[in-house]
Amino acid sequence: MKNETQLMPRKRILIVDDDPSLLRLLSIRLSAADYHVESAENAKVALGIIASFSPDMVISDLKMEGMDGFALFEQIRKQFPNMPVVIMTAHGTIPDAISATKRGVFSFLTKPFESQQLLDTVEQALRLQPIDFETPSEESWRKDIISRSSKMEALLQQTKQVSQSDFSLMIMSQSGTGKELLAKAIHQASKRAGHTFTAINCAAIPEALLESELFGHVKGAFTGAEKRHIGLFEATDGGTLFLDEVGDMPLAFQVKLLRALQEKEVRPVGSTTSVKVDVRVISATHKNLRKAILEGRFREDLYYRLNVVELELPPLSERREDIPLLAMHFLNQGKHQAGNAHIKGFTQEAMDVLITAPWPGNIRQLENVVEQSIALSTEPLISAMLVNNALRNKPSELPSFQEARDQFERDYLAKLLKLTNGNVTKAARIAQRNRTEFYKLLGKHHLTAEAFREAR
Repeated sequence: MKNETQLMPRKRILIVDDDPSLLRLLSIRLSAADYHVESAENAKVALGIIASFSPDMVISDLKMEGMDGFALFEQIRKQFPNMPVVIMTAHGTIPDAISATKRGVFSFLTKPFESQQLLDTVEQALRLQPIDFETPSEESWRKDIISRSSKMEALLQQTKQVSQSDFSLMIMSQSGTGKELLAKAIHQASKRAGHTFTAINCAAIPEALLESELFGHVKGAFTGAEKRHIGLFEATDGGTLFLDEVGDMPLAFQVKLLRALQEKEVRPVGSTTSVKVDVRVISATHKNLRKAILEGRFREDLYYRLNVVELELPPLSERREDIPLLAMHFLNQGKHQAGNAHIKGFTQEAMDVLITAPWPGNIRQLENVVEQSIALSTEPLISAMLVNNALRNKPSELPSFQEARDQFERDYLAKLLKLTNGNVTKAARIAQRNRTEFYKLLGKHHLTAEAFREAR
């Protein structure tokens, strides 16, 4: 199995600034954090580097000679609409930077900023970056499975290995985890890839129709059988048949399925002759079949016939690093269907809610939450409130200690600026802080002295 370093190549970051000393400093900080860094002294050079370097994100200064940071962002967005761009800004241009985030810029950093603030912003931006869906041709079998989880990678490596055989496989997992998607990937990686893949949910077919659906029937086999019907086994000859929720299969039919698997032939309902079939069977269930065997609800011999190799698909709660990728995939997929093409992503608070949610409904629930949020969003970034509403999360009656402290700090700074008519020197003196530290506090809370001077 690949180790974590092999699975996760170094992320590439391009820094753009006309200040050589700042470029060197930022390059050192990010390189020390194990990022692959390139730098450009202006936007024109940056566009040339992007073409060859293919960065995962761009950090650009706002004010530069020639093309500024906003213009660079617009050029990047035309070619790479999902690439995160972070804008660095001085104090006087904070309102412009806030406006930029509404147009799709991921975030902005107010100079001067601490190393940890830089690293936190980079980590957040890269967590939101959509997966590159251009999968190498030799890995095309897994191209529809969106993941960077080491647990999923281990499963996929095992999957690729067992796909080469013709053994029956059983996928054990909770509902909504993507069992059919994994079954399709197994089919695509196998020697049967050029033939039919057929999926059927055993729990969704009435017991009286299940045999006919799988084995077929002849004309006149029962009332309403006006012509011969080819069952799914015969229709999938040479390919792969996926039996989802096999644990819900009626006990009476289990005997007939066992015979079909053992003899590699099926007998259509009402027929006296059997039809040879060459089908690989992949089954899946969220039920505990060993318990069902003990309770007499599932045949032990069928269990071992179906479960030659068992694959365990982890729930979403055990692959949380995949949530940003999946969320952005569902967003890009759903925003056009909903007519909300202006939506670019999620606020960091919204993404944090998604990452930490319990997800009892797994990926299916995540897709539903994203679709609901898209339908109701009026801003380019989906808010935490919309995500919480879709999750039916009730907000806490009391703010957290950090939220309360931030609120107090923000109100206090606003009162000082109002009292001093936006004079930062006076406000810093009253707060008993130096000007540099006071500016950092203003930047933290997106406050500007100019706004309070204009209010006089």
